[in-house]
Amino acid sequence: MNEQSLDNHWHAMDAQEALKRRDVSEEGLSEAQARERLEETGPNTLEVEEGTGPFRLLLRQVHNPLIYLLAGAAILSLFVDHAVDAAVIAGVIVLNTLLGFIQEWRAEGALAALRRMASPHARVLRDGSPKDIDASAVVPGDILILETGDRVAAGARLIWAEELQVDESALTGESVPVGKDPETLNRDTPMADQKNMVRMSTSITGGRGRAVVVATGMTTEIGRIAAEVRATSREDTPLQKRMHKLGLVLGIAGIAFAAAVFGLGMLRDHEIIEMLMFSVAVAVSAIPEGLPAVISVTLALGVRRMAGRNAIIRRMSAVETLGSITVICSDKTGTITKNQMTVQKIWAGGSIYEVSGEGYAPEGEIKAEGGVTLKETADDLKRLLEIGLLCNNAALKEKEGQWVVEGNPSEGALIVAAMKAGLEKTSEKEERLSEIPFSSDTKYMATLHRAKNGAGHMAFVKGAPERILEFCSHVLMEGEAVELNDKRRSEIVGLGEQFGSEALRVMAGAYREISGSGGKLERSEIEGSLTLAGVWGMIDPPREESIEAVKEAKGAGIKPVMITGDHAVTALAIAKSVGIADNGKAVTGKEIDGMEKPALAQAALEQGVFARVTPAHKLKIMEALKEKGHVVAMTGDGVNDAPALKGADIGVAMGLAGTEVAKEAADMILTDDNFATIVHAVEEGRVIYNNLRRVVFFLLATNLGEILTLVAALVIGLDLPLTAVMVLWVNLVTDGACTVPLGMEPGHADILKRPPRDPKEFIIDRVVALRMALLTPIMAAGTIGLFWYSKESGGLDYARTVAFTTLAAFQWFQAFNARSTFRSVFSVGVFSNRWVLLGVGVAIILQIGAVHSPIGQMLFGTVGLTPGDWFLIIWVSSSIWVADELFKLMGIYGNLEKRAARG
Repeated sequence: MNEQSLDNHWHAMDAQEALKRRDVSEEGLSEAQARERLEETGPNTLEVEEGTGPFRLLLRQVHNPLIYLLAGAAILSLFVDHAVDAAVIAGVIVLNTLLGFIQEWRAEGALAALRRMASPHARVLRDGSPKDIDASAVVPGDILILETGDRVAAGARLIWAEELQVDESALTGESVPVGKDPETLNRDTPMADQKNMVRMSTSITGGRGRAVVVATGMTTEIGRIAAEVRATSREDTPLQKRMHKLGLVLGIAGIAFAAAVFGLGMLRDHEIIEMLMFSVAVAVSAIPEGLPAVISVTLALGVRRMAGRNAIIRRMSAVETLGSITVICSDKTGTITKNQMTVQKIWAGGSIYEVSGEGYAPEGEIKAEGGVTLKETADDLKRLLEIGLLCNNAALKEKEGQWVVEGNPSEGALIVAAMKAGLEKTSEKEERLSEIPFSSDTKYMATLHRAKNGAGHMAFVKGAPERILEFCSHVLMEGEAVELNDKRRSEIVGLGEQFGSEALRVMAGAYREISGSGGKLERSEIEGSLTLAGVWGMIDPPREESIEAVKEAKGAGIKPVMITGDHAVTALAIAKSVGIADNGKAVTGKEIDGMEKPALAQAALEQGVFARVTPAHKLKIMEALKEKGHVVAMTGDGVNDAPALKGADIGVAMGLAGTEVAKEAADMILTDDNFATIVHAVEEGRVIYNNLRRVVFFLLATNLGEILTLVAALVIGLDLPLTAVMVLWVNLVTDGACTVPLGMEPGHADILKRPPRDPKEFIIDRVVALRMALLTPIMAAGTIGLFWYSKESGGLDYARTVAFTTLAAFQWFQAFNARSTFRSVFSVGVFSNRWVLLGVGVAIILQIGAVHSPIGQMLFGTVGLTPGDWFLIIWVSSSIWVADELFKLMGIYGNLEKRAARG
């Protein structure tokens, strides 16, 4: 058992020999054996990415142009006998490195937890019973149960297969699925022709089978390939790349600006040492030191918050795209609806009955048309309900307080309807003797039972009404089987159409007494001479939350489009009930085939409902919308949905009903398969992006304010109002206490009332640029003004202390400004983000310590301030908050956004 490899020529062994070599029977391993083997072989995972361990993360913090610049500043300070400044800058390097390390370590942990949530699963035999487990828990000797849509969890030797087709393109590059069977092959058969082997990470596209696992993890073929590219690292998102580029540009600009300032100072005959320190301060001012770490943390926190709302992000770039979505193409069944078929109407014995209750809970009752309570269940109705109960392979069970159906949802609905009339499957005496299973060709299912009176047998048949009616010669009316003449047949067809117009899926039930049967049911016995017992009208009811979600999506400027394989009438009725469609019609798959892409995109935007579609149609709809410039989210759950999921801007896979192939192709997985969750994810995506924009605005406004302050002082001819260590303190400590809280800002009430964001728009848009242009001069003027005023009444150290504290205080008020671009802080709620209050409180306490504590005065060269000084500083620095509130009230930012949207 120890030799775990694909080099042992498993394909050349008989299936039974492979089982023997793996010391397992066709019943699978026991849980105890599986635990032992997992300890021995380790988890079934691919080490495609070298682990981002603590040491590597620490190196990443040091390997940073900012650190190089700060190190240069420290050396320069030491060179000009500013030892304290050099020590402080060195301390800042250590602090910045540790903060970045801690934040990224936490972000790595959060993302690792999400990867575990989104990890693939496998179905295996354990102790003789099927069991769903995490793919990483698969061990050599496990018996894999393979079905259409599964991803193969490990290298395995087939022991049984039925029409099994496998897509091995991930391994061989062969795009055509390969047929598989368990027959033994020659020893020298090449890998691509080993039809009795299935490989890890390949996909089952058809059929089913079972296979014994012979290799896991890095010992599989895909594992060997992974080992060759093990150094592959996770790619940054487009936003992170742009922000890294921005940081680099700001760093270069800062150095160039510092050089220009140095040159200007020398031309004005300033001391060289003074200008060197002045230039260091300018260079440090230009760089938003905390930006990369804060972006990582904000993304990680947001993604974790989305997971708490049932949306697991598989690709970080999806977070940015979510805020730009203009169209959501959603499946109907199980996403917009509950995927819990419910019988609502029944026709039996010439009467129509109404069934109350929704979903699988057997709660409700059957009433006569008009809501009249039945005194007892009529025999005609009882016969139809018995057919639905016994000609049925589903099972209704209660699990953890929830009723669930194991099997076909429509069959589950028939069981629930029968139970509402007091019938129980377990109480019936009839034993099933034979069965003709349902198929899409015959469109019916039939079962044979022993008659209750013990004489002969009874065949029960259910299926498509048009098909069942073909086989019926009689119909049950008021307890008697009467001839099904043309008039009655026409009436029943009309009834089916009436049910269909109400979006009800119609199914018919019939029976026939068979004498002398040998216990084997033949098609010839039921494809004629049947007696129609009645019809059921059932519907998959829409989720209550879908109605509100559709309304929210429309309010957010997003067009919901429903795509289903169901009938057009049903699709349109559901779409109308949840608000996707108002009037019009559903576009069918046949119509899609004859449409050019521009017309198809127009139909999607105008009608919003597609019926009888195939996965190929979904792909065409998605491509048509994208070609028209829309940002499209597409849902899917099947193997054939993978191309549409991959091609969409956001591919959304179903976590409950979705295949592993669909999940692998998707950018996001819904753990509850709910349309409302997609809208919630869009909301969270917008919140995350807005929070990133808040952080960027806050940090860059600080940097620009510092630069303006220093340059204005030089141009006016004043002394250096801030030292390099003071600037570093404001950038790292004061700002650091506020940036992470800003990244945790909750969504505002208008988040889904704003149009989608242009995906080409940079995070620093016109509005952000205007805010910085209007507010940073206030910051610079207030700092310079108080510096000049204080220097007139005191010494340089006192003036610098006032300027230092004033600049820090401006950031406290800027933190409240940054919370909203268009609305007053009172409108969004002063206490709605308590983290910002805490961050500002911490920043104030730290600033008091920097000014009044002996160690603070030693490190920064500060002196104590009076209560009058503090009052003046708060009064001046609050001006930036007052100005921003006035600009918001006047609509300056909102008007600019409207003009930008128009033009």
